[in-house]
Amino acid sequence: WKPGAAPAPPATPAGGSADALNLATAAQGDLVRKLKTEKAAKPEIDEAVKKLLALKAEYKAATGSDWKPGAAPSSPAAPAGGSGDALNLATAAQGDLVRKLKTEKAAKPEIDEAVKKLLALKAEYKAATGSDWKPGAAPAQVKQPSPKKEVVAVQKDGPGGELSAKVAAQGDLVRQLKTDKKPKEEIDMAVKQLLVLKTEFKAATGSDWQPAGGPAGGPAKKPEKQKKAAKEVKPKEKPKVPEAGMTRLGMEVAKEENLADWYSQVLTKAEMLEYYDVSGCYILRPWSYSIWESIKDFFDAEIKKLGVTNCYFPIFVSQAALEREKDHIADFAPEVAWVTKSGDSDLAEPIAIRPTSETVMYPAYAKWIQSYRDLPIKLNQWNNVVRWEFKHPQPFLRTREFLWQEGHTAFATFPEAKEEVMVILDLYRRVYEELLAVPVIRGKKTEKEKFAGGDYTTTTEAYISAAGRAIQGATSHHLGQNFSKMFDITFENPETGEKEFVWQNSWGITTRTIGVLVMVHGDNNGLVLPPRVACVQVVIVPCGITNSLKDEDRMALYKECELYEKELKDAGVRVKADLRENYSPGWKFNHWELKGVPIRLEVGPRDMKASQYVVVRRDNGEKLTMKKTGLKDDIPALLETIQSAMFAKAKAEMTDNVKVVTKFEDFLAHLENKCLLQAPFCGVEDCEDQIKELSKKDSDLEPGAPSMGAKSLCIPFTQPAQVVDKDKCIRPGCTNKPLFYTMFGRSY
Repeated sequence: WKPGAAPAPPATPAGGSADALNLATAAQGDLVRKLKTEKAAKPEIDEAVKKLLALKAEYKAATGSDWKPGAAPSSPAAPAGGSGDALNLATAAQGDLVRKLKTEKAAKPEIDEAVKKLLALKAEYKAATGSDWKPGAAPAQVKQPSPKKEVVAVQKDGPGGELSAKVAAQGDLVRQLKTDKKPKEEIDMAVKQLLVLKTEFKAATGSDWQPAGGPAGGPAKKPEKQKKAAKEVKPKEKPKVPEAGMTRLGMEVAKEENLADWYSQVLTKAEMLEYYDVSGCYILRPWSYSIWESIKDFFDAEIKKLGVTNCYFPIFVSQAALEREKDHIADFAPEVAWVTKSGDSDLAEPIAIRPTSETVMYPAYAKWIQSYRDLPIKLNQWNNVVRWEFKHPQPFLRTREFLWQEGHTAFATFPEAKEEVMVILDLYRRVYEELLAVPVIRGKKTEKEKFAGGDYTTTTEAYISAAGRAIQGATSHHLGQNFSKMFDITFENPETGEKEFVWQNSWGITTRTIGVLVMVHGDNNGLVLPPRVACVQVVIVPCGITNSLKDEDRMALYKECELYEKELKDAGVRVKADLRENYSPGWKFNHWELKGVPIRLEVGPRDMKASQYVVVRRDNGEKLTMKKTGLKDDIPALLETIQSAMFAKAKAEMTDNVKVVTKFEDFLAHLENKCLLQAPFCGVEDCEDQIKELSKKDSDLEPGAPSMGAKSLCIPFTQPAQVVDKDKCIRPGCTNKPLFYTMFGRSY
C-alpha cells in the first residue's frame, strides 16, 4: 500500500458486486439452515427463504449464472444497477444472524465470524452507495462516477475500481473504529478484512492499492495551470494549534461532549495518574494517592473501634486452595492471573495471583479457630489484588490491579454476622457521602449478582449523571457457612459439646472510589475536590506583582502570604502558598483550578493595606472578599459549606434521575434518558437475563447506540412503594408475582 495514488488500471477482470452478493447469499443460506435446524417458527423460516431467493436472483442478474455454494463468483455480465438493494438485503440478513447468535450466546468464534461478514457487507454497501448502511432505511442509489474526475471515472468503470472503493470504505471503517477506541478484537477483524481486500485488488490490477488522487505506478504528471487551480481548492484543515501565549496544559474537551476523553485528560492533566506500559495498570501519583490515604485513615480508625485488627497474607494462592470453593472460583476463573515460570523453568504447579483472599486466609482460620473462645475473629488487610479484566480497562473504574481493603470475619452465630454486614455497609456509605460528597443507594444484590459463594451481598450504588450509569461503590457480603464447610472452620459449642461451622462475612472498598469522585464532581475546567479528601484545601496566590512593584513591597507581600499560610495551618487547614516567581498569577489560577483545590486565596498590595483577602470557590466559581481578622474561623467554615454544597448538588442529580416505573415501555424510555429505574421484579434469574437482553441495542446494527442493556443494581433497602396484588413483574410476559422493587440501569 502506498499513500496518495489512484488505483492502477486493472490487469484482469474481477467479480465486482458479485463478491458482495456471493457473501450475502452464503450468509442468508447459513441463517436459513440455522432456523430449520432449530425448528424455528414457519413464518420466520419463510421470510428468511424469501430473502435467500431474492439474493440468488440478484446474483444471477449480476453474473449471468446461478449461485452455487463454495464457488467463486463469475464475472458480471453487465453492471448491476440494483446492487444497492442486494447489499441492503444482505446486510439486514447478516445482522439478523448476528443478533440471533448473540441472543443464543453462541460460541465467540462463531459470533466473530458472523460480525466479520457483517462488517464486510457494510463496507461493500458504503462502497456501492456512498453512504453508511442503517437498519430499516431504503437503500441509497448506487453512486455514479463524477464526470469532472475523468481519470478516476475511467478507472472506476473497471473491476479494479470497484475493489478500490471497497478498500477505501474498509479503510474508513478501520480509522473510525480506532478513533472510537473500539475493542482490539473488533479492530483486528476490520484490519484483517482490509488486508484481504488489498490483496484482491493487487491480484486484479497487478499493482498495490493507493488512495484516489495520488500516483499510480509512479509519479503522475502535473496538470497544466495547476497553480491557478490550486487557488480555488480549499486547503486541508490543519490541526488546531494553540494561539500565541497559550499552552495545552488545560482541558481540551468538554465533559458533556466526550466523557471518555474528558476523563482521560482530567486524570493526566490534574496529575492524578500516569499511564503504564502494561494494559490495565496505572501509576497513582501523589495527588490521587492522598485521596486514598484519606479514605484509608477514616475507615481504618472506624473498623478498629469495632475490634477489627490489620494483618497481611501472601499475594500468591495455590491452585488447590483456589479451587476448594467451586462456585467462588467459577466466577473469578476468567480473571485469575497465573504464574507458570521461574526464570526459564516451568513451575511444578501454577500459582495464582490473588483476585480476592478468601481462599488464602481461610485455611489459616481453620487452624486458629478451635473453641468458641477463639471467636469472633475480625481481620482486615490493606493490599492489592489482580483481576485480569478482558473488557476495556478504565483508570480507577476497571483496572487489572487495584488497591483495596478486605475484611474477613468469623462469628459463632448468624445474628452477630448479620449485624456486622450492615454496620460495615453504613461505614462505606459514610466514606462516599461524608468524605467524597457522593450520594449512594444501599441495597441487597439479586441472586444473580451476589458474590460468588456467598449467601447474600449488600452494596452501595453511586450514579454518574454524565454517563447515565450506576457504579458499584463497595460491598459487604454474608458468606453464611459455605466457606467454613469447604475449609472445615469449626468450633466446639460450649452448650452441646458438638462441632459447629462458623458464620463468616467479607467486605471491601477499592480505589474505584477515586474514579467515582472524579466522574461525579469534575467539570470542564478539571477536577473539583471535596475539601475533606483534598490534600491541599487552600492555595494562596500573591497577586498584583508588576514590574513597577518595588522589591521591598514584593517581599512584604510574600511575607504576608506566609503569615496567612501559618495561621491557616494552625487552624488545621491543609494549605499551600504558591510563591513561585517563574509563573504568573493567571497561570497559577488555571493550574490549581485544574487540580481541583477547593479554595483559592488571593492577596495583593491593596488587600494588605485593607487587611483583607479574596477567596474563589472551586465548586461554583464564587468570589468573596473577607476580612483578615476572621481568617481562622471563616476559611474552615467555608470549607464545610463547600463540602455540603457539593453533596447537595450530586444528591439532586441522582434524585432527578431515579425513576419508578411499572411499564416496560416507560422503563426503556427512561433508560434512554440516562436514568436508573426502580421497578417491580420477581427475582428470577432468567427474567433478569431477558430484561438485560430486551433493553440492549446492537451497536453492530445501530452505530453509536449504547449496546449495554440494563442490569439489576440492587434491591433498595428503602423501597419506593409497597408491592401490591395488581403489580406485575417489569419483564414483558412474566407471570411470576413481583416480590420487591429492584433498581435497574446501565452500569460500569
